[in-house]
Amino acid sequence: MVTVRSMFCTWLALGAAGALGVLLTACSGGAPAPQVDPAPKPAPATIVVVPPVTATLTIYSGRSESLVAPIIQQFSAATGIKVSVKYAGTAQLAATLLEEGRRTPADVYFAQDPGGLGAVESMLAPLPQPVLDRVPVWARSPQGKWVGLSGRARTVVYNTGKLKETDLPDDIFDLTQPQWRGRIGWVPSNASFQTMVTAMRALWGEDKTRQWLVGMQANRPKVYSGNAPAVQGVADGEVDLALVNHYYIYPFIAERGESFPVRNYHPRAGGPGAIVMVAGAGVLEASQNKEAAHKFLEFMLSPVAQQYFAAQTYEYPVVEGVKIQAGLATLAQIKSPEVSLTQLADLKGTQALLRQTGVLP
Repeated sequence: MVTVRSMFCTWLALGAAGALGVLLTACSGGAPAPQVDPAPKPAPATIVVVPPVTATLTIYSGRSESLVAPIIQQFSAATGIKVSVKYAGTAQLAATLLEEGRRTPADVYFAQDPGGLGAVESMLAPLPQPVLDRVPVWARSPQGKWVGLSGRARTVVYNTGKLKETDLPDDIFDLTQPQWRGRIGWVPSNASFQTMVTAMRALWGEDKTRQWLVGMQANRPKVYSGNAPAVQGVADGEVDLALVNHYYIYPFIAERGESFPVRNYHPRAGGPGAIVMVAGAGVLEASQNKEAAHKFLEFMLSPVAQQYFAAQTYEYPVVEGVKIQAGLATLAQIKSPEVSLTQLADLKGTQALLRQTGVLP
């Protein structure tokens, strides 16, 4: 007869005994079972708790806080990566990085122009090829150490109440003529201005560039602290024109309407005054947060960030499929000269020339 006891013993033999290799005496029909040393009990499992990543991504930004803080905050919100940003001039941050060396706390250097990036290129780590491939060759480091995030054109802004576009010279070299004395504004401390002068050195040579700087000084240009104040100075009639980047007039127009009396002029003959540059970023070799840094670059090259640069800061996107803001000249309409990014990297030489000619103190 099959009893509950025999059924239980059969199950125990197949299950528990099979798993443990032990036969219970109670299931042996009363016969003594051979003595078997019990299997050693496994040590209690150790539970390892992995703490969440709390490292902060440190960005040195030569781009102004008003322009890029919103998109950096959006990156942090989208990824959960904490971000700390140090804002200063591009050239100032490049000097800081060179002084800090491998002790720098920076993970990412976000520069206003190629000159600043070229100055510290030896401190940057090679970027993953998929990041580099997101942008055209002209918008990235030939050595693969940084990538452009947005495009910006040098331009002449002029007061439409005092000048017509046809009154302006074909090339900015002619701004050294006496007729422009006391009518020009510029921002020599600005990184983009210095990149323009670097382009002059590459295109015109040292002698002609020096001649332009000396001639401009003779015309007593008004020095402004930044591009936006220079645009305001043109609007207020302090000067008739100024040398700035193309996107600075558009927030004024958006706020004050089409009657705002300042417009861009891209020199008809092209040349250094019409050069198209990129703002870009690279990852420091000394960074301990390279994965997060690469995510930052990937985000800045995403459609979301590229549309931000196009719509909010009026810059040129560097990835395909993102439209520029209405009213901007297309890149095809701007006669930007061909200057290699390597040639634009000599920031140190340009600053030395600016000091020699008295443009910089």
